[in-house]
Amino acid sequence: MNKIVTVARWEFIEKVKTKAFIIGLFMTPLIMFAATVLPTLLTDNADETTKVFGVIDMTGSLTAPINARLTEKYTLENGTPNYQLKEVTDEDRDPEHLKTIAMGQLAAGEIEGYFILPKDVLERGVVEYRAENVGNARDQNRFSGILEEIIVDRRLRASGYDAAAIKKLMTDVEIKTFKVSKKGDEKESGFMETFFTGYIFIMMLMFLVLSSGQMLIRSVIEEKGNRIIEVLVSSCSSQELMSGKIIGLTLLGLTTVAFWAVMLIAVNFATPVPFVAVDNLALLLVYFILGYFMYVGIFIIAGSTVSTEQEAQQMTGYITLILIIPIFLAVPVMFNPDSTLVTVLSQIPLLTPTMMALRFSIQMPAWWEIALSLTTMTASIYGLMWTAGKVFRIGILITGKKPEFKEIIRWLRTE
Repeated sequence: MNKIVTVARWEFIEKVKTKAFIIGLFMTPLIMFAATVLPTLLTDNADETTKVFGVIDMTGSLTAPINARLTEKYTLENGTPNYQLKEVTDEDRDPEHLKTIAMGQLAAGEIEGYFILPKDVLERGVVEYRAENVGNARDQNRFSGILEEIIVDRRLRASGYDAAAIKKLMTDVEIKTFKVSKKGDEKESGFMETFFTGYIFIMMLMFLVLSSGQMLIRSVIEEKGNRIIEVLVSSCSSQELMSGKIIGLTLLGLTTVAFWAVMLIAVNFATPVPFVAVDNLALLLVYFILGYFMYVGIFIIAGSTVSTEQEAQQMTGYITLILIIPIFLAVPVMFNPDSTLVTVLSQIPLLTPTMMALRFSIQMPAWWEIALSLTTMTASIYGLMWTAGKVFRIGILITGKKPEFKEIIRWLRTE
């Protein structure tokens, strides 16, 4: 036991002092913030100056009312209009000639882009937009929304109806969503909260597993290359060495998670993050810990069978692919968390921790699914650790050629 503690202490102290660990400690939460919160902030970021758009209005009667409604509905923080429409006009009303003028204004930076309203826009409802940047969906949606209102008003008037009276009878419907637990408890919850709770869990597990696993593989490769491993094995058994490495890296991982948790709590107090739910936190932690140990077992097996950095990177790439599969499945899981396919995928040990985290944030799975998944994960960890012990004992002493699968099977059969 003393030897295990000694190895664990050495692994922890050596790794915690490295620049890579310290940089990762701060960079990982920053990357997670950039990948989750920053896109939302950028999307919701308000304009600072008035945007000018050109309009080629072949009807001759839509530019003014559209501009008036845009000015009334959308303003900047300083009270000035968010949008200004500049009608592209000339004595020559030929559409191609007007397009040439609009292109000149666009090239000169006088307008962001320009809309083309054909003569039959009231009948067909088709508008063209041309610009260097056609990804400004928010601006286009606002323009089309205002235009739709005007078209509906004119169609109603043309049919003899009072558009203003009908508009008063119409109302927008807002749906407020509340998540209901099996106990009957209710909590207001939206898409952001539902999605990002599971997403953050997956990202944290992925970063922690990959950082710990890469350190483990790199440590074994260096010790094999420097022949230090032979000295270590002469001082303690391979089982003690492996256990010490696992404990040391686990303590390193717990230190990392604790630091991230403190940062998250501090940020949440300073600026509350409404889309991070903490329901079923205890179960999430159980799956997090079991998932961590399961992937650590895989990394031990991988690290014992490779001798070069190139081989290690290849192995890490395969494991990374498994970890990110649930990210691609996130949207289908949200739409149908109780489907047969999702239920089956949730019971595959390598996918269980991340799939169940997604389902917890959406809809609580049945108790038997939780019990079965925990049982299969525990059994898988036991099997992986047994396999890791066998492979580690022989693999750490082998350098040069990477062992074939048949040879690894032979290692498992040895007593």
